[in-house]
Amino acid sequence: MAKLIYAANVSLDGYIEDERGNLEWSISDDEVFAFWNDFQQPIGTCLYGRRMYESMVYWETANIKTNPSIGDQLEVMRNFAQIWRAAEKIVYSRTLQTLSSARTRIEREFNPNVIRRLKESSGADITIGGPELAGQAMSAGLIDECHLLLNPIVLGGGKRALPDNLHIRFELLGERRFQCGVVQLHYRVIV
Repeated sequence: MAKLIYAANVSLDGYIEDERGNLEWSISDDEVFAFWNDFQQPIGTCLYGRRMYESMVYWETANIKTNPSIGDQLEVMRNFAQIWRAAEKIVYSRTLQTLSSARTRIEREFNPNVIRRLKESSGADITIGGPELAGQAMSAGLIDECHLLLNPIVLGGGKRALPDNLHIRFELLGERRFQCGVVQLHYRVIV
């Protein structure tokens, strides 16, 4: 059975985006980008909320050209774009009317039974992006693992990475420290 994995860049105070909805505070140097490439490579399907999809769809048409200011990061960015384009994507939205990426479909309602069947039938693991959608999956007991990349910044408010009013126990499977100060925590959900 495929695992459903929640992965997110998170501030030290637990936010995935700041009070203005900005995600650009997270660190994406070569080493962190390479982590995301390695993480995303075996994933077959990505589940997104509308706002996370709208942030990620950049990679569908990203035209990454030579830019001396980002140096070696170009290759890992190109690789990430290829990996993202190859994955199946399901966007959960009641309002989104059109899609801007291939291999993508819209679902209007989150149905835990549909996700259970997807996990049973998928030959590759599945990621879930966006804290509201991930919160619904956590509430339904569907999340198997979490990868949280803690960034060395305090935002003081915004959208929380983990839902309130939910009690879940995690087992630490691994951790990694990046040169830039980001720390990756890999957890398994204990049921």
